Amino acid sequence: MTTHAPGATARRYLMCEPTFYTVSYEINPWMHKDQPTETALAVQQWRRLRDTYLDLGHTVERIDPIPGLPDMVYAANGATVVDGIVYSARFRYPERQPEGPAYQKWFADRGFVTHTAARINEGEGDMLVVGRLVLAGTGFRTERSAHAEAQELFGHPVISLELVDPHYYHLDTALAVISSDPADPQVAYYPAAFSAGSRAVLEQLFPDALLATERDAQALGLNIVSDGQHVVHAPGAVDLAAKLRERGYDTIAVDTSELLKGGGGAKCCTLEIRS
Repeated sequence: MTTHAPGATARRYLMCEPTFYTVSYEINPWMHKDQPTETALAVQQWRRLRDTYLDLGHTVERIDPIPGLPDMVYAANGATVVDGIVYSARFRYPERQPEGPAYQKWFADRGFVTHTAARINEGEGDMLVVGRLVLAGTGFRTERSAHAEAQELFGHPVISLELVDPHYYHLDTALAVISSDPADPQVAYYPAAFSAGSRAVLEQLFPDALLATERDAQALGLNIVSDGQHVVHAPGAVDLAAKLRERGYDTIAVDTSELLKGGGGAKCCTLEIRS
């Protein structure tokens, strides 16, 4: 297996501007209601992230933010889209539950065939496409039974991975897809975020994976977006960025520190539309 950057491919992303962003409740360890948030700064950082994608030649679609849904900016949680099939999110916490129907309506209004989830799942937050596989997280948010539901819908093998550290409550906070090329799928992950059995599975599937340091993980440095050549990451992911450059990737640090107060980074803000 080779371990180099396969080259960029054009992507289509869905994003939601954080017009109503704040931290008004606590549903993960990153959130603290007593810590001030700056909505204007969150918008500024979000726009820089969006512009980075546009500068790289990608398409960015927008869903309108809804008052009272401050976490709607984390678009990756809104659905999972594989081969043009939309599997809607069904959120665990009541504060976020209206987001699932809002994202599903966006896709339905644009002619996508959407499927209402019967099981709790939080979209691409816990379902990451790697080649022909879907890696699926469980333990904190998404039910394991949703993995079976997704497999029946997508017709792709779904690999269940158990998360054990509440700071890494979604799979996309603990594992990053570097290349989804079926001929050479590449990931990076933080081993301590996973159960022993799940670590063994990852070692078998991805023996050449990049292993993130604790410093990377604590900066939410695995919450990255890669197009196969360019990797957009948090500035604090210094160790991971160095390893990526060694493999021939171009790394682009984009500050999402204000959005980190809600527990999200670049990937959380970015839902890939795979058609």
